[in-house]
Amino acid sequence: MAKWKTSIAKSDKDKTLIRGYELEQLIEKATFTQMIFLIWKGEMPTKKEEAMLNTILVASAEHGISPPSITSARNAYSGSGQFNSAVAAGVLAIGEHHGGAIESCAKLLSENKSAKEIVDNAIANKQRLPGFGHKIYTTDPRTTIIFKKAEELGFKGDFIKTVIDIEKYLEKNKGRKFCINVDGAISAVMLEMGFDYKLGMGFFLMARTAGIIGHVHEEALHEKPFRRLDNEETSYEGPKERKL
Repeated sequence: MAKWKTSIAKSDKDKTLIRGYELEQLIEKATFTQMIFLIWKGEMPTKKEEAMLNTILVASAEHGISPPSITSARNAYSGSGQFNSAVAAGVLAIGEHHGGAIESCAKLLSENKSAKEIVDNAIANKQRLPGFGHKIYTTDPRTTIIFKKAEELGFKGDFIKTVIDIEKYLEKNKGRKFCINVDGAISAVMLEMGFDYKLGMGFFLMARTAGIIGHVHEEALHEKPFRRLDNEETSYEGPKERKL
């Protein structure tokens, strides 16, 4: 009896099937976005589903050199000179505080509570709501475009309405705006598309890994090995010099 089971793919000397489709046919006819959807969801996407997933992936692929996943990757390459370990270091920097909000917010939304219930509970327990607020934006432009695309493609439903209501209710109760960030937008749209909330981290990892690879390659091409912080960029806050 087989110990490892999968409904995703089968490969032997005769052929490879991905969700029942021959790999050769997929290579000839499928886009990478279609392939991702097929592997994750089990069926080929409609044109609208493909366009929506593509929008999400593009929105998350790159956002500058400052996020932890990028600085970690570039630092790792600077020290190790190994492409794969540097990319892995970038991926390992993704988690609860960087990229993890998609899954956390989607899980919260999937419980089908009202915006008022969600906000009241967060305030009462002094919890930060995942998917809301941003260090740079008061209105996240990525969210605006994702929601616009969702409406155009027919994916604007109750989950998107809930996150919009949460944003309004948060501002009313906290006295300042905590915008729906890109993670909150993706969490709502992925649920509208019928994806399981546990794939939330997968959406971010799939997209941002492309950015990480680009930055590692740039580091390899243009920077000297063993980068380190200058003295002006660090401070020592321990005891003053003393005798042993």
